[in-house]
Amino acid sequence: MLTLRERQINAIKQMLNLNSQQPKAMAAEPVWKILIYDRVGQDIISPIISIKELRELGVTLHVQLHSDRDSIPDVPAVYFCLPTDENLDRIQQDFSNGLYDIYHLNFLAPITRSKIENLAAAALHAGCVANIHRVYDQYVNFISLEDDFFILKHQQSDQLSYYAINRANTRDEEMEALMDSIVDSLFALFVTLGNVPIIRCPRNSAAEMVARKLEKKLRENLWDARANLFHMDATQAGGGVFSFQRPVLLLLDRNMDLATPLHHTWSYQALVHDVLDLGLNLVYVEDEAAAVSTGARKKPKACDLDRNDRFWVTHKGSPFPTVAEAIQEELESYRNSEEEIKRLKTSMGIEGESDIAFSLVNDTTAMLTSAVNSLPQLMEKKRLIDMHTKIATAILNCIKARRLDSYFEIEEKIMSKQTLDKPLLELLRDAEFGQPEDKLRLYIIYYICAQQLPEPELERLREALQSAGCDLTALAYVQRWKSIMNRSPSISQATQYEGGGTRTVSMFTKLVSQGSSFVMEGVKNLVVKRHNLPVTKITEQVMECRSNAETDDYLYLDPKLLKGGDVLPKNRAPFQDAVVFMVGGGNYIEYQNLVDFIKQKQTSNVHRRIIYGGSTLTNARQFLKELSALGGEIQTPTAS
Repeated sequence: MLTLRERQINAIKQMLNLNSQQPKAMAAEPVWKILIYDRVGQDIISPIISIKELRELGVTLHVQLHSDRDSIPDVPAVYFCLPTDENLDRIQQDFSNGLYDIYHLNFLAPITRSKIENLAAAALHAGCVANIHRVYDQYVNFISLEDDFFILKHQQSDQLSYYAINRANTRDEEMEALMDSIVDSLFALFVTLGNVPIIRCPRNSAAEMVARKLEKKLRENLWDARANLFHMDATQAGGGVFSFQRPVLLLLDRNMDLATPLHHTWSYQALVHDVLDLGLNLVYVEDEAAAVSTGARKKPKACDLDRNDRFWVTHKGSPFPTVAEAIQEELESYRNSEEEIKRLKTSMGIEGESDIAFSLVNDTTAMLTSAVNSLPQLMEKKRLIDMHTKIATAILNCIKARRLDSYFEIEEKIMSKQTLDKPLLELLRDAEFGQPEDKLRLYIIYYICAQQLPEPELERLREALQSAGCDLTALAYVQRWKSIMNRSPSISQATQYEGGGTRTVSMFTKLVSQGSSFVMEGVKNLVVKRHNLPVTKITEQVMECRSNAETDDYLYLDPKLLKGGDVLPKNRAPFQDAVVFMVGGGNYIEYQNLVDFIKQKQTSNVHRRIIYGGSTLTNARQFLKELSALGGEIQTPTAS
């Protein structure tokens, strides 16, 4: 069964194949073409198709729509962009300048009737109507970061951020536009999946606005006989990602849990995102060795963490010490293979490369030949080991400098209601203990998770934060949020965190020794007990259709019903598949938690899947910034 990412890749490959179905046997020579995209198109393609793959698909040149481009005759030009006025003006300009002979226009979202008429008029005026071969609506306006993880925006993602949704002086039309943009992308997602979901979401939240609009859009499309995008034709029968059962779309509002996005984390992928700003599966790491030897600051090196990297796929969800251990083992196995080749060479008396030619006559060379043939894989393995060593070293330096292992351990204790070894006040006053931003994150998590806190204690903690140099603007917003949340009829915030708690096990001995590439001395090897975050708990209740005070009240919308109610039908079979979408931004911590949860649920005869998505992807630093911006509005109200 194809995953979401594979389906999106297929859609884009078909578009680059000039929208013709790819024959089973690929033609020896692809049609050479150029690809012109806007920023959104670039963000969609870059995490899923590498430049090498673009070349194989016949793309000789890929350029930004709004860059200065020269005329290239005789080659098809494939446009891949949103149908915004700005983009369409530029396309009309290309028509009148006669830049290309063959145009294939692919819009990321459906283009309106009036816009396409303007485009046709411009083509008539430029006399290039015959040159426009195809105009397509491609429903791929979302970014697949993993097989089961998507976001809606990367560049200019602040348009869909938690701040944009919750700020005080948003005008109604701005909010409508924001919600419409989320709905359009979710609609495209389900067109790509080939399924109509059943929608569940909490009432009276931003998620409800999205749910109502999405249901209306899906229903209108289903009842439109000519333009229905969900009827399977014979070639695609059974082509939906999910089996015959329909998936549930669980729309949640970031307001349900503000602690998790600020949580210090311990798994590899989430650490890379939190500490090194992973974006679109790319991370930039400064090359320390080069900086030390030359003394000059080198440009950070881009590391591509993609699905072809076996080590990344295996270990992205593992705790950091396990990853360091695994890198060490990979390095040793690589060194052994390298030794093996050297040993073979010497045993055969081959010193330089020139002797190989003579010795190939000999039978014993079979062994060497196979060893030499495995060199390309070895080189690739070495490249990946070096890259992960570089990333892990950068993370390790941050863990040591900011004491991230201790923060993670304390926050897990706070979430699982255990008593702390040292009082929080002492930790916040300790100047050696992490950066101001880390202390603020710890305090907010403590404030959210604790039930009743005496005001004098909070006052003392805030003073300690202030003297540590923290910016306390975010607290005004968190306070208001907590008081609103405690009034809501569903569960109070403090009870919904269970945290796994951690136990410290002794470190892998090789890692503490000086011979290792990572000196892990002073870093705790924490093992986390499996536990479900609030998002995962709700997902479980909704998928199992269990009765629960909180989720029973959620809206239940089914776009396939002509007259939809919004109450839960009495007897529902559990769902095998879910799409969990966080309005206001997702994060890798929740994604990893859902992945672990669904792994446990697999049985030999039942295959269950969860796809997780967010309007944006924020790490703790970005999220704190948004909270501070909201807190600033409370302290100095802006005139709307």
